[in-house]
Amino acid sequence: MYCLRTALLPVIGLFNAAYARLDTDSASNLAVYWGQNSYNQGSGNLTQQPLGYYCENTNIDVFQLAFVTVINGIGGAPQVNFANQGDNCTTFPGTDLLNCPQIGADITKCQGKGKTIILSIGGATYSEGGFGTEEEAIAGANLIWETFGPQTNSSRPRPFGDATVDGFDLDFEATVRNMVPFASRLRSLMAADASKKYFLTVAPQCPYPDLYNKEMLEGKVDFDAVFVQFYNNFCGLNTFEPGQEEQKSFNLGEWSEWAKTVSKNKKVKVIVGAPANQRAAGSGYVDASKLAEIVKYSRKFSSFGGVMLWDASQAYANGNFIETVKGALNSGFAGCRFGWRRTQMPMAHPVV
Repeated sequence: MYCLRTALLPVIGLFNAAYARLDTDSASNLAVYWGQNSYNQGSGNLTQQPLGYYCENTNIDVFQLAFVTVINGIGGAPQVNFANQGDNCTTFPGTDLLNCPQIGADITKCQGKGKTIILSIGGATYSEGGFGTEEEAIAGANLIWETFGPQTNSSRPRPFGDATVDGFDLDFEATVRNMVPFASRLRSLMAADASKKYFLTVAPQCPYPDLYNKEMLEGKVDFDAVFVQFYNNFCGLNTFEPGQEEQKSFNLGEWSEWAKTVSKNKKVKVIVGAPANQRAAGSGYVDASKLAEIVKYSRKFSSFGGVMLWDASQAYANGNFIETVKGALNSGFAGCRFGWRRTQMPMAHPVV
């Protein structure tokens, strides 16, 4: 593996700050879920802030908005839940769908700062169980696209107005049916829109194969990244053994093998999901210094794409957690991002 001369690292840091985004050629992505106020502070500076507040942080590349909790809701509209940030929204008549123009404005603002904004569907409270038929699944994908994708002539209510998200994240934590046609339809709709790059991601738990997203992960859906939740399970980050090439429980290697041999997209990025605070998960939390060790270990896997944090409110209540993690990701930038070559003089272009 070639490395970039350290003299160029300050320049790269400036480049990253200006063009932060989900980069599927990179091992230094930092993604953060926003929307659930999981630190659960009712007021004060540690309560969940508007999305635009967090987008000022140049260390964060991707935000997953959590969650679309119902796909087919009252009045034929989906439902979203953004905890305290939904308090300033209204509701579209005849539905339970929130109308949140201020979040839409923040999405546009964040995208202007180079952030990738992905809308996450599911979460722990999702209870629809998927779809009864393949046709219903395709119709559900069309509904999500018309509601949150690019604005069309459809009369459907749009919570974010004319703002368009950059893709969708599937986070199902209970049994679901017909999610392959649902996800595949979303992928085809995104591919048909040449105006921008869209992303389709999934957030399985770390035991492999994942119980609830198994069918989608059997090489049937073209995902750009998987945000593997290495917490609340026997394979959590807390089981990582420093200095051991072969890990007994922490199974990033198993997910890397999936990426290379099973995934429909053989260039899919496996992103290590971590609790951002002790209170963010029942188990699996490690402090930033140990997470930095895990990042260093993870770089040996070509599919490694960075770190995902649950969630913004937890991270901001945990000192310099975000800054330390991003520093660890960037410290390996030279060897893992663009494949720059070391010569006597720094190269001015990437070697492919």
